[in-house]
Amino acid sequence: MAGGLWLASLTLGRFCLSAEDEDVVEISMRSTEDGSIVTFDPIGLLVRPGQRIRWVNDGNNVHTATAYHPKNDNHALRIPAAAVPWDSGYLVNPGDSFEVRLTVEGIYDYYCIPHEMSGMVGRIIVSTSRDYNQASLKPYPDSPGVEEWSPLPDAALRNFPPIPAILERGRIGGSNR
Repeated sequence: MAGGLWLASLTLGRFCLSAEDEDVVEISMRSTEDGSIVTFDPIGLLVRPGQRIRWVNDGNNVHTATAYHPKNDNHALRIPAAAVPWDSGYLVNPGDSFEVRLTVEGIYDYYCIPHEMSGMVGRIIVSTSRDYNQASLKPYPDSPGVEEWSPLPDAALRNFPPIPAILERGRIGGSNR
């Protein structure tokens, strides 16, 4: 009987750990050794409200995960108005990570401070629905709308994955758009 209880406790421990791990979605911050190619992977992601998102530096370069928001260097607002903006700060070493929990439904566009000009951006959709016509899933205009906001670089604008593709697939990798 004691052996059975011990075995059950191991199984229960694994189950609890797995349930917690399922709540975290990781986004890799990747670059080639010479820094000529930089990307988030996945670049597009669909998550449910409250799910944790963790960015992990895969090495070779310094990166950030920074929300498009006027509080972040006067960038255009490209997250829901009721959402809290974030900035990871510089993740310098391989394995460095940063985590947020997004609770407001909508579209969240973000960028890497040192690599925004190279198009290192990503898009997260927080939703309980895959209905593109839902009001919180309307795309942002490509022009920022407020003169004082910093315009987005062309490379960044070109790299945002389409909202319908994220809703359909749930995840768009850096190389399979």
